[in-house]
Amino acid sequence: MNGNQNKSEVFKYLDDESSKRIILMDGPMGTMIQRYKLEENDYRGKILEKHSIDLKGNNDILNVTNNDIIKKIHKEYILAGADIIETNTFNGTSIAQSDYKLESKVAEINKKGVEAAKKAIDECSDNLNGKRILIAGALGPTNRTASISPDVEDPGNRNINFDELAESYYEQSKYLLEAGVDIFLPETTFDTLNLKAAIFALKRLFDETSLFLPVFLSVTFSDKSGRTLS
Repeated sequence: MNGNQNKSEVFKYLDDESSKRIILMDGPMGTMIQRYKLEENDYRGKILEKHSIDLKGNNDILNVTNNDIIKKIHKEYILAGADIIETNTFNGTSIAQSDYKLESKVAEINKKGVEAAKKAIDECSDNLNGKRILIAGALGPTNRTASISPDVEDPGNRNINFDELAESYYEQSKYLLEAGVDIFLPETTFDTLNLKAAIFALKRLFDETSLFLPVFLSVTFSDKSGRTLS
């Protein structure tokens, strides 16, 4: 950490609380969204009513088009006892949103994602008895892999590189920070090189802002051997 950086007070809070009790994080967002059985129009809303391609399945755009549903899910987790809630920004990078031609909505997706979490906390305040809820900005693995070729006949081929990933992660994390997250969570890592790009982006952000937030890392393992995909 740069000597000029300020360490967020969240570090002390987490240290103090975790020495006394188990800190609980919320659960999956996607399966909770599935319960609503949303259709194409629910994902589009009025804002993207005339968008050129289908948006069903793009859960992150619901931050913009159907924010109330995301807020309700956050509230359920808070009232169930979660201490940390994750923003609905798993696919909140320009890389992931390019599949839907929604790169231009990345700023709004991330900022509205934090907004939904904040609203949920505010609306649950009467039930919390002063308990603090932290917001973790979720940075998903993207739909690309920097370590593995997308073409089995060309092992050296790549459809993304480290610099592109790092830039996309930097953009997302900047919007999450501006909106007011307490923690960063690069999550569900299947390619450790992608994860390194996320860490690189966060370090750049911390250096530029002189603010250092806690970073949690989530890694997924693909088989019983305990290996990541990459």
